[in-house]
Amino acid sequence: MNKRRSAFLLLLALAAAAGGCKKTVASNVAATVSGRSITYADLDKQYRRQFPQQPEGVSADQMQFQKLEMLRAMIDEEILLQRAEKLSLLAKDDEVDLRLNQIKAPYTQEEFQKQLDAQGMNVESLKAQIRRSLSIDKLLNKEIGNQISITDKDVDEFYNASKASFRYPETNYHVARIVVTPGPNPDVRNLSGNKAQNEDQARKKMMMIEARLKQGEDFAKLAQNFSEDPQSAPNGGDMGYIPESALAQADAETRKAILTLLPGQVSSPIRTQGGWHMIKLISREPAGQRDLNDPRVQQNIRETLRTRKEQLLRNAYLDACRNEAQITNYLALSIAPGFDKK
Repeated sequence: MNKRRSAFLLLLALAAAAGGCKKTVASNVAATVSGRSITYADLDKQYRRQFPQQPEGVSADQMQFQKLEMLRAMIDEEILLQRAEKLSLLAKDDEVDLRLNQIKAPYTQEEFQKQLDAQGMNVESLKAQIRRSLSIDKLLNKEIGNQISITDKDVDEFYNASKASFRYPETNYHVARIVVTPGPNPDVRNLSGNKAQNEDQARKKMMMIEARLKQGEDFAKLAQNFSEDPQSAPNGGDMGYIPESALAQADAETRKAILTLLPGQVSSPIRTQGGWHMIKLISREPAGQRDLNDPRVQQNIRETLRTRKEQLLRNAYLDACRNEAQITNYLALSIAPGFDKK
């Protein structure tokens, strides 16, 4: 009996020890990514920046849905940042300072401080955010952008499969735009996560974008990083081809800009009913069939194929990085605790 009792007690002790080895997580952690924590405080700060004032009637479930979406984006950012760190692609101090000065350019010091206060940030936290954004840009450029190659065969196949789309019954305008709205849209997914919260922020943000364009930055990259148009921002602001007859639906200033810009030119900021936007005319296509040898057709096809491949590779790359990372979303588990099998 004593031997049996001793063996039983030993089993109990081993079970207790095993239970004691189970890893505990602090109650303020919303998620972990390969050992690094995203706290509820981090999530709440980001949430307040994007939703400083919730409209009336928003339920607790809707707020939780918004936070889940935001946390997923924060997890993805942390995954890419860790990857950039692993590949020694973190942005350097001079790169961060240059971008900070570009952001500050449209403001006086007092105005800039007000913008920081409105976002609940200081200069150091803004620089940290800039460093993250630049590091991820460097990673994606190296791992994706530099790997894309469009062959003549790709162009030929695209043209033959969509030849009818290069026959224009009327003049068409290939247009891109950058949009800034005075209120945050939860459907917006620009790369920087930057959204204006009110009219003054929208105007200043558009001034900042205009200043960076004048300094030679790429329109498409600025659109991906800052535009608040959910449809065109992921494609570098590209809105495709607009037939001349459809311009009658645009406001007078936008219509005038599209009709008078030369290919490659960008309009000044235009105030519309929905906010601010800047228009870039990529090309103007007169009525008629376009031949494959037309340089404009070649450029259009290559840009379209590059954008498609970039989006595909970006999504696949992020999924591959997710597979390598160790991720636990504690917010999700708190909402659906039955799925926690640990």
